Amino acid sequence: MIPNLEQKPVPQLSWEQRLLKSAGRPKTALKPEYQELKFTLHRKLLDKINLEALATIDNQRVRAEVRQALISLIDGEPTLLSALEKQQICDEVLDEVFGLGPLEPLLQDPTISDILVNGSKQVYVERKGVLELTSVTFRDNAHLLRIIDKIVSQVGRRVDESNPMVDARLLDGSRVNAIIPPLALDGPVMSIRRFSQDKLMPADLVERKAMTRGMMELLEAAVKARLNIIIIGGTGAGKTTLLNALSFFINPKERIVTIEDAAELQLKQPHVVRLETRPPNLEGHGAVRQRELLINSLRMRPDRIVVGEVRGPEALDMLQAMNTGHDGSLTTIHANSPRDGISRLEVMVSMANSSMQLISIRQQIASAVHLLVQAARFSDGSRRVTNITEVTGMEGEIVTLQDIFVFEKRGMSPEGRVLGRFAATGIRPKFYEKLLAAGIRLRPDIFDEVEEV
Repeated sequence: MIPNLEQKPVPQLSWEQRLLKSAGRPKTALKPEYQELKFTLHRKLLDKINLEALATIDNQRVRAEVRQALISLIDGEPTLLSALEKQQICDEVLDEVFGLGPLEPLLQDPTISDILVNGSKQVYVERKGVLELTSVTFRDNAHLLRIIDKIVSQVGRRVDESNPMVDARLLDGSRVNAIIPPLALDGPVMSIRRFSQDKLMPADLVERKAMTRGMMELLEAAVKARLNIIIIGGTGAGKTTLLNALSFFINPKERIVTIEDAAELQLKQPHVVRLETRPPNLEGHGAVRQRELLINSLRMRPDRIVVGEVRGPEALDMLQAMNTGHDGSLTTIHANSPRDGISRLEVMVSMANSSMQLISIRQQIASAVHLLVQAARFSDGSRRVTNITEVTGMEGEIVTLQDIFVFEKRGMSPEGRVLGRFAATGIRPKFYEKLLAAGIRLRPDIFDEVEEV
């Protein structure tokens, strides 16, 4: 057992204090023999304490008591350690017990947006849109597999040779994807898309030059007037961030149903119903896909339906919902341009009903979708809205589009920053009448704005 819980807990430094204390002094990797010592201490600690009995006790108090038990174990080891090495070993063992091992310091760093683990010896992170290699490593592939299993088991999922690919999420909502051998040839691979607790608000996006004030005013009006909006972009372009920001404009009196593969949306409204897909069980049965959830959501009396990302046959049901009284729906899709977005929608709808004629699919799209918002990530790591495009209808057998705002890339600065300008095309959208009908009147000069960045 661990020392008496009535003992006074030893004061501990917070992560911020630890980071400040080590500022300017890079954290060195433990020597190989110390790595072995760390795992020996970990096993001894698990033999000595009863984690199930500690589950009902305050987390900070438990960490303090476990740290005391760990310090006594370290003092009993014959290996000579400096005070700094003892502190580092103690921190890392506690991370193994209570957290995600070597990844824990990275998860505590708010500047990191992605953590990419390529086997046990290579971990990259993304800061401000730029990838950089870290000194973080795992002991071996088995160690990395234990961390992956710890993550996926927390949300009732599994990963093994029969199910070598898995999507999961951390307790803070961060999205996790893992793929293990035999599909991953060089060891387990894991990517963590960080889930920021401080979601960017519309004003933050304008301040960061992701779009102009006029563009945000137009999108605000579109959401309030219950237009159907699809956000388009590549991986890491900021689609979910933009979707969260736009949801800020939804009336708090409305009932919203969100549907996601891995729940990561953070809507601020009080009346939100969150639905999440479910993978198949050990026998390969019981999977619940987005399409089933979307069909079921129509029976839940939603005022708005928000789909985290449309990537398959559920596109048909989404379009039908938009066309049958569920105005103001929001979703995202992967595409490189508004025109590509329309083409992807056509393909996804045909996956749901292969006998449906292309002209009928395009009529559904032209009738259901009002606005396409293109987001992109540039070479300097910046993310910007590059197109706000209206779906104006059909011309012959073609869905017609017109840009309302565009971002024009002009070059690069000596420091490597992307230069360009946001420009309104001067076209007043056809849905402007819907804005007026909703009692929304935009500034007259909003469709003539030009802003250099």
